[in-house]
Amino acid sequence: MNQIPEKMLAAYLPGNSTVDFKEVAIPEPGHGQVLIRTKSSTICGSDIRAIYREHLGKGPEGYQNKIAGHEPAGQIVKCGPGMRRFKEGDRVIIYHISGCGLCMDCRQGFMISCTSPLRAAYGWQRDGGMAPYILADEKDLVPLPDSLTYTDGAQVACGFGTVYEGLEKIGVSGNDAVLVVGLGPVGLATLMLAKALGANKLIGVDVNPDRCQLALDKGLADTVFVSGPDTLQAVLDATGGQGVERAIDCSGHTSGRQLAIRATRKWGKIAFVGEGGTVEFNPSPDMLHDQKTIFGSWVTSIWKMEELVSKIVRWGIHPEDLVTHRFTLDKADEAYALMASGNCGKVAVVFDEEIK
Repeated sequence: MNQIPEKMLAAYLPGNSTVDFKEVAIPEPGHGQVLIRTKSSTICGSDIRAIYREHLGKGPEGYQNKIAGHEPAGQIVKCGPGMRRFKEGDRVIIYHISGCGLCMDCRQGFMISCTSPLRAAYGWQRDGGMAPYILADEKDLVPLPDSLTYTDGAQVACGFGTVYEGLEKIGVSGNDAVLVVGLGPVGLATLMLAKALGANKLIGVDVNPDRCQLALDKGLADTVFVSGPDTLQAVLDATGGQGVERAIDCSGHTSGRQLAIRATRKWGKIAFVGEGGTVEFNPSPDMLHDQKTIFGSWVTSIWKMEELVSKIVRWGIHPEDLVTHRFTLDKADEAYALMASGNCGKVAVVFDEEIK
């Protein structure tokens, strides 16, 4: 391992659509902690929604002036005492919520749902991955196999894990036509995983024609529609008038959620994954009479994230393929601005050999 310096450059989000750079001390790992050399840190839409433009969040989404970035992957360069599984040199993904470890949710691996005052999200209430080094608790780590890149791992740290949980709840197989509403990075990840799970028809919808085209260019969707007044009928026509068996809303918009519900056939299942917004629908004709089920899904458990990593290796897919733009840390302001514009796929801040 290279010698660890005393200080590093780190990126913070002041909440006015800019990025602040500060020089900070590199932390020392305590008991059960590791110091990780960051290799890749991708930008999540939640950061844009609740931190970058303005600090909207409270509670779990309350940003506390920490180093930004909750989708990091890297290599352990130093271990504190009391380590039980990981060691120096290991390649790891960081599950981005550090829970108390003792409540029922944490014991199921769902640190995202921990309500303890000790709960702290990387990049929100404790320092995250927009810096060359990140301090993490051993319990928050997921092994990253050699066959996957660090940017693959960063994608799994939040977005792909979130999508996998939603798809697991509704179940996707070769029997299913699948509709994905909202083709930002989470929607593209949904298409990639639904395809790997064997969906027999993949339909994507977005208001942005460029994102629709990206889904086609990446070979993720069979059919795409730019959202408009006739989109519901177009989806029905594309499925023989019946609708899809499974639908996932990644838009977080009431119109997108309504489309996901109404384009789903009788006995179908729908997952709401996109954050924010509202939804209004008519329960009897839209859901009850057709025996539909709607699932809410928020991130995933750390054990299911580890399971996803093993399946990604087996399927031979690379989440990194959805990254359309890469920046070095000193250009993080440009990276966040591009992500906020929506004119891109996934955006990554990369370090060392991950730079292409």
